[in-house]
Amino acid sequence: MELASTSFADGERIDLMYAEEGAGGQNISPALAWTDAPEGTKSFAVTIFDPDAPTGSGWWHWVAVDIPAEVTSLPEGASMPEGVREWVTDYGYAGYGGPCPPPGPAHRYIHTVYALPFEELPVPDDATSAQVRFTILANQLDSASTTGLFALPEQNSQDSPA
Repeated sequence: MELASTSFADGERIDLMYAEEGAGGQNISPALAWTDAPEGTKSFAVTIFDPDAPTGSGWWHWVAVDIPAEVTSLPEGASMPEGVREWVTDYGYAGYGGPCPPPGPAHRYIHTVYALPFEELPVPDDATSAQVRFTILANQLDSASTTGLFALPEQNSQDSPA
């Protein structure tokens, strides 16, 4: 499989508009498109993970499952197709949560699409995000990732306290 985005190039900077509102962004999900799903794919899942978050276990920004097999892209700011389930992220809400790292070096945001052998991931609606991610990883037919980088914009020196 291959995954690409017209919102950012692999290994390049993610624009501020995609960042979470707390970082000064608009919390708009990036465009994602994938190709070459393996035979037997009945649905897709999409995740975004920041392994550089200072939590000891990274930060989950998006966990969406049950994306129909005929869907091979999500446009910028996507509304999810009917039937898609989204889990609570580490922000504490379900749906896309953009980058919002602490001040310092850029973090990596790994966007991954997974091809799955079921139309509906076999987890209850009240499953934890960790249970969902485990089920995705344990059952994936294939996956593809693309990584964007984001750091908080540096403050203008005029805005800094004396």
